[in-house]
Amino acid sequence: MRRKKGTTIGMCLLLTGLLGLWGCSSPSSNYTDHFQQENGAASELVYESSMELQYAENFAVDYYEGGYTMLTTKMDSKKFLLVPEGKEAPEDLEEGIVVLKRPIKDIYLVASAIMDMFCELDGLEQVKFSGQPKENWYIEEAKAAMEEGGIFYAGKYNKPDYELLVSEGCTLAIENRMVMHSPEVVEKLENFEIPVMVECSSYESHPLGRVEWIKFFGALLGQEEKAEQIFAEQTEILDKVTADSQTGKTVAFFFVTSNGLIQVRQSSDYVPKMIELAGGRYIFENLGDADTKRSTMNMQAEEFYSQAKDADFLIYNSAIDGGVSDMEALLEKCSFLKDFKAVRENNVWCTTNDMYQQSLSIGYLIEDIHNMLAGEREETMNYLFRLK
Repeated sequence: MRRKKGTTIGMCLLLTGLLGLWGCSSPSSNYTDHFQQENGAASELVYESSMELQYAENFAVDYYEGGYTMLTTKMDSKKFLLVPEGKEAPEDLEEGIVVLKRPIKDIYLVASAIMDMFCELDGLEQVKFSGQPKENWYIEEAKAAMEEGGIFYAGKYNKPDYELLVSEGCTLAIENRMVMHSPEVVEKLENFEIPVMVECSSYESHPLGRVEWIKFFGALLGQEEKAEQIFAEQTEILDKVTADSQTGKTVAFFFVTSNGLIQVRQSSDYVPKMIELAGGRYIFENLGDADTKRSTMNMQAEEFYSQAKDADFLIYNSAIDGGVSDMEALLEKCSFLKDFKAVRENNVWCTTNDMYQQSLSIGYLIEDIHNMLAGEREETMNYLFRLK
């Protein structure tokens, strides 16, 4: 959806100065440069509208006359000007703005959590390089594309195959925020004239803020209408689930590390928020420091025992070790769980392996958690299953 304004950049800059707000009706990019036509006549790049967002706080999309689009990622304040096919970018662009010419193609997709977005947006053909080898993909379309030679493995985020990327004409690297720990990779890619876009949906405070990033990539691929439809499906699920009353039942979401520690989510993380939206209550209140931006923390087994033994439900996180298939396998990892209320009452669940490669799973997972709490529709769940 777009908010029509029909004002020029000059007016938008004035409004931005007065309002000083992210997400106001003026352009989020604060872009003030002008186009210079080849015949010497100057014309302004006129702001038309901005994409409306419901939950996401870490990106913006602004539209300008003539089909130009500006994408802004808030975490690193990067701006990407999408130039329509057959047109040119301004000669005197503001320093730091990255120009991408449509059609966007030959992408190096390192942020594996958004591969499902590209699949749903019919954008898989625009991906030429993967940051995951084919055996690591749970998304069948991605695996099949690699098996057929449509997508090449180009190394993980901190060890890209620069030679392959350059020789095969990579035009854009889409990374997750892990690449911020390897700034030399970003520098080297950019030295090879491969722009780097950092997907930071994990910084969103609301679970559906993560899902709303499909609008960002919809704008990148020119598939805004399809992205709106997909996002609407997720919000409909949330509306249906949250219409029901809170159950008051408690949930512990955890993982057993190789050295016997228990990894749990900080209370400010999106998983506890999903549990709350589904009608439950995360067993660990005020756990961790929200300012650190960390999603997980480890605790000793004794501490986990004392705080979670009376939880109504346990959910084992399969993301790291591939999960467990039954209660026997879980008790082999952590024998003291046999004393837990949820174990005695057969209320122990596990996430499916593919959940973290499916950003669009969030609405369905909230629905799964809701049905788990309500004791309903177990046979229809997508991303949870009961351990027996």
